[in-house]
Amino acid sequence: MKAVSNTPITILLLEDSDFDTELISEHVRQVSPEPEIVRAIGRRDYVEALESGRCDVILSDYSLPGFDGMAALDLAIEKAPNTPFIFVSGVLGEEIAIESFKKGATDYVLKQRLMRLPAAVDRALAESRERVERRRAEEQLKLLVAELSHRVKNTLAMVMSIVRRTASRSRTVDDYEEALTSRLRALSDAHALLFESNWGETNLRQVLERTLHPFRPGQGGDIGISGPDVTLEPKAALALSLIFHELVTNALKFGALSTESGKVAIEWKKITEGAGPLIEFVWRESGGPLVEAPSEAGFGHTLIARSAEYELDGEARIGFEPTGLICEIQFAAA
Repeated sequence: MKAVSNTPITILLLEDSDFDTELISEHVRQVSPEPEIVRAIGRRDYVEALESGRCDVILSDYSLPGFDGMAALDLAIEKAPNTPFIFVSGVLGEEIAIESFKKGATDYVLKQRLMRLPAAVDRALAESRERVERRRAEEQLKLLVAELSHRVKNTLAMVMSIVRRTASRSRTVDDYEEALTSRLRALSDAHALLFESNWGETNLRQVLERTLHPFRPGQGGDIGISGPDVTLEPKAALALSLIFHELVTNALKFGALSTESGKVAIEWKKITEGAGPLIEFVWRESGGPLVEAPSEAGFGHTLIARSAEYELDGEARIGFEPTGLICEIQFAAA
């Protein structure tokens, strides 16, 4: 329906009498703003008007030559189910009125009391708008529930994977508890940030700062951050929070941040390449212990690579240079 309080409406009037049409039109013009009236006399032009989708309210006589009001109501329910239908008739018995309401009529007005018609039209429109808004709210709620279910399933799958892989790489129960708690806290912090943005787009710098905050010993110069504003979709924000967590915890345990002289330089930029813009993110460590490539990839390395590939639709490269670890990640810009 197009009708709102300050927008002219279109009324479809099914009436065979010229005299009654003039009387009804005169009363209906009291509706503000003044509506457009489309008259139909028989079944054919009535159906054509319904199929045009232009009418906001239907006014119908009950007794028509070769075509009765109940048939008109059935057609309205079939072709314009959300449009209010009001009988305007000289005679409409109580039984017929009750039957019409059961079938879906909105109201009825006797031709002897046409002064009721403007109020009946306004009330029918208001009730119709309320039904439309309620259906829209219900549909929105269904979409939100479906989206929430999808996100919860994805999050639980991620948690289960973290639990299993952390267990397989832990040597002791204490190691397992510490590593698992730390990773789940990073995931929780990312969810908190997304909640603050109402699960909309968030900022790469915000995700990075939120992830690094528990590990930074104040405002020292051990971690340098540089890069333009980059917006992230929720899925990318969650993946990057876990990647950043793995990088910073590894740097604290084995890399540059395990020594007082160590530094981490974090930079990112937007580049245009191929099908669309990309984000190029670089984590570069220096000043820490001598770095040697491990004999096999650990869980952190695997998590970074798989998160970049499957969650960011990008790629990650980790280099174990003697001067320090370098992690380069490319992924599509939002």
